[in-house]
Amino acid sequence: MKRSRFTEEQIIGILRQAEAGVRVVDLCRQHGISDATFYKWRSKFGGMNISDAKRLRQLEEENARLKRLVGEQALDIVVLKDVISKNF
Repeated sequence: MKRSRFTEEQIIGILRQAEAGVRVVDLCRQHGISDATFYKWRSKFGGMNISDAKRLRQLEEENARLKRLVGEQALDIVVLKDVISKNF
């Protein structure tokens, strides 16, 4: 997955500028982003603090790690069932 050029702190700062009354078109031009990117950020990070965004990132990383573990365990189960079925 492609990493963003902007950190969560920068994204929240841009969103706060929009809440303060700066036009979205001007913000997008100033920061070099598209309108779609701005609205996607707003749907994901709207109303968050910087600490909330950091916690969200930690939870997403933990969720990805747990999904990998479940996938590895599922593969182990399949291999063990295959070994057992060949022995009997």
